[in-house]
Amino acid sequence: MKDTNAFNEMMVHLPLCTHKEASNVLIIGSINDDLKAQTTKHEKVSNFEFGDTSLLTSKNEKNIDVIILTDVKIDELLLANIERILKDDGLIAFASKAFSKDEEQLFADLKLVGTKFWIAMPFKFGHNTSILASKRYHPTADINLQRADLLDGLNYYSAEIQTASFVFPAAEHRALTGIAKR
Repeated sequence: MKDTNAFNEMMVHLPLCTHKEASNVLIIGSINDDLKAQTTKHEKVSNFEFGDTSLLTSKNEKNIDVIILTDVKIDELLLANIERILKDDGLIAFASKAFSKDEEQLFADLKLVGTKFWIAMPFKFGHNTSILASKRYHPTADINLQRADLLDGLNYYSAEIQTASFVFPAAEHRALTGIAKR
């Protein structure tokens, strides 16, 4: 588990400031106290459940707004379970590989989630690369500024960082064109 402020803040706040109103949120994978502390900033709107991938099979269909995978590798079976429980306007965020370290894995992750989501965009922060896949909300066009700007006690995340995290160098942007769904 990446236990940096950047990872915890970006993996929690970026999807929750993108979704209009995430009532039910699953966080699957390794969880630390700092990540849990970030979720408390959204408790007035969101209910959180933490656990492993077995949570995906125990939920009713179409009742989850956001799923955050901290360190779980996404595959077709996992994506099918996500698709079954995620609402029609839901989104997921999960860690992937950096373009410079394993572009084939990043491309494979984007292509896989691109089969089920309208938007599938990589975002970078610190030394991490993750993907946000959404059925409705765009992470830069639909950012809830009122929510993002009112979060207190942050070390890394801001609305400006959210927008900037989706900007890639020109060569990487060209390579991702046609693979990332922007």
